[in-house]
Amino acid sequence: MRLIKALGIGLGGLLGIIIIIAGALHLIGKSRLDEAQDVAIAELNVTQNDLDLQRGQHLATIGNCNYCHGTHFEGKDFINESPIGYVPAPNLTSSGPAAEYNDLDWATAIRHGVAKDGRTIVVMPSNHYAVYGDDDLANLIAYLKKVPPVENSIRLRKIEFPGTVIFGILAYDSWPVNQISHSSIGGRNAPTMDATAEYGKYLVQITLCVACHGENLAGQDPKSDAPKGPNITRGGNLGNWTFEEFALATRAGKTPEGKQLDHEEMPWGQYSIMSELEVRAIWTFIQTTEKIPDNH
Repeated sequence: MRLIKALGIGLGGLLGIIIIIAGALHLIGKSRLDEAQDVAIAELNVTQNDLDLQRGQHLATIGNCNYCHGTHFEGKDFINESPIGYVPAPNLTSSGPAAEYNDLDWATAIRHGVAKDGRTIVVMPSNHYAVYGDDDLANLIAYLKKVPPVENSIRLRKIEFPGTVIFGILAYDSWPVNQISHSSIGGRNAPTMDATAEYGKYLVQITLCVACHGENLAGQDPKSDAPKGPNITRGGNLGNWTFEEFALATRAGKTPEGKQLDHEEMPWGQYSIMSELEVRAIWTFIQTTEKIPDNH
């Protein structure tokens, strides 16, 4: 009986320690998610003339904003898994939280990955949008502020244990806000719109090519949860393509081999509005990359 009692006390004590540790990890993770680092925001001159709005709409489309936030920016569920919790892509129209955003709030969320209330935005590709020139970002914000209101009941983010540990500790360094050199953001406009490698490099970031094809464009890491885009450097199959074949695959999803690319995997519908100059700029940049073998 004494042995059983001792074991019971020991197990009870161990369980108590586990609960205390789990509780502490939960609080640490939650605190990290609720309070992102302070960032300095560059001033923006946001105007809403017709040309600005047209440019902003174009950027929102090729930047794949609709992919996460819905066809009409009405928002949608992004993560909804028990017991991890709920993470929405919020309603960006004036019927959602964005109605309270000023220009700098928009800039902070898009380029820095920090929400108006100071929380870490966990699924916003700000590490790529961080390169936005001030002029392009101002146009994008101008357009988003004019999007017609859409009523849609989107719940607020609520991350539960063990999601707080997963998002706030284990995966914390991988969130865009922690991959950005915040002090270097802003203060310059986008590269000149021309069919140059410089402008192409800019486009592969803001159109999220690198999000699927990898930072070096040699294909997404198989261990990543991101879509597995293939190697699009000269070391991959694309190295055998012509510009015309690349343009057709980019804007219509048709490869030289006759394959129709899945729109959910390759957003050629959004890219269909790209100008020839934009596609050629991306092509020009790709031609400057090394012949890199597939990422493994």
